[in-house]
Amino acid sequence: MCAEKLIYLNFYCEDPPNNLRKVPMVYDVIVAGLGGMGSATAWQLAKKGHSVLGIERFSPSHDQGSSHGDSRIIRLAYFEDPAYVPLLKRAYELWSEAEIASGKDLFTETGGLMIGPSDSKTVAGALHSAKEWDLGHQMLGYEEMRERFPQFILKEDEIALFEERAGFVRPERSCATHNQLAEQSGGKMRFGEQFLSWHPDGNGVQVVTDKGNYRANRLVISGGSWNPKLLADLKIPMDVKRLTLFWFNVENMDQWQLGRMPIYIWEPRDIEQFYGFPAIDGPGGGAKVAYFRVGPECDPDQVDRTVLPEEIELIRQATVRLNKLSGVPLRTATCLYTNTPDEHFVIGLHPEYPQVSLAAGFSGHGFKFASVIGEVMSDLAIQQSTEYPIHLFSPNRFQN
Repeated sequence: MCAEKLIYLNFYCEDPPNNLRKVPMVYDVIVAGLGGMGSATAWQLAKKGHSVLGIERFSPSHDQGSSHGDSRIIRLAYFEDPAYVPLLKRAYELWSEAEIASGKDLFTETGGLMIGPSDSKTVAGALHSAKEWDLGHQMLGYEEMRERFPQFILKEDEIALFEERAGFVRPERSCATHNQLAEQSGGKMRFGEQFLSWHPDGNGVQVVTDKGNYRANRLVISGGSWNPKLLADLKIPMDVKRLTLFWFNVENMDQWQLGRMPIYIWEPRDIEQFYGFPAIDGPGGGAKVAYFRVGPECDPDQVDRTVLPEEIELIRQATVRLNKLSGVPLRTATCLYTNTPDEHFVIGLHPEYPQVSLAAGFSGHGFKFASVIGEVMSDLAIQQSTEYPIHLFSPNRFQN
């Protein structure tokens, strides 16, 4: 009796039989990748009482993938598709829940501007979502923008949609918090351990890392920009791009401080869509500006992290449209986007092995959803279904 009980816990009584000595613990769920999506998934599973093993090749809150850079925009009037709005509403609730559970500030509401010509996707799409879901918003014309938000130098054919509830989430702090909450709820988080492969084991899985082998009833693959490699057998079209981030000096802190300056996404006719933030860490931290999807394809294992002079020159085509933001960047960084052809996520069960669920292809606009994706992936892992509307994200949609 003692030997049987302690085998399950991966311990043994005195002198058990040799064939009982190395029986590994079978976890309820293994989560491969503990960035934005994986860390939230681990917490959702652990707080519901499931035994969870999280595996991450890098350190907590690392800067090698897609979950870093100080800030990520969050907004409700979603120009990409109104189908995202129910998930966003729940994401807001879960960010608040994580703040309460941890005592840490993860989300800051600043208001947000979607700027461009009236027929641009950024403006027209946001307005469509706002109307469909009865979201509070204001439409601001050229003169109203000049008076209310002089930080922006619009052209006369440009307008803006203002949404009060928009703001930003802190990515590094959010990942660290979700991982800490998962550990506090009983999860085991292993950092500095690389997930190598998995294979089915009856109705469960066996997982191989560079440090050991593990067994579980379920597996969640949330490997960020390494997902195209991890899921290569499924032939889901995903490409990884290297993006650049810039923080510029603010000449008029009064205009760019929190409380005065909103987040923004701007889609001019003559240059690529770009986005930015207030000076969220005060004058010394600068104000972050970046293009949405401008960057070369890359291998996530061989990324050139040096920001080139021509990339700085390119971002200046955007910053000249911003008042009191000039000079050489205070600092720069690189970030990876994993894009699908339709720029929608890939979320669902493995088409052949339903004990494996996938969270991939977040296409540069996923982090704001991390809190709710954690809940979705928890549902899929345990129930193999979810009540959330995820039909848009089916892994099977690219099959001919």
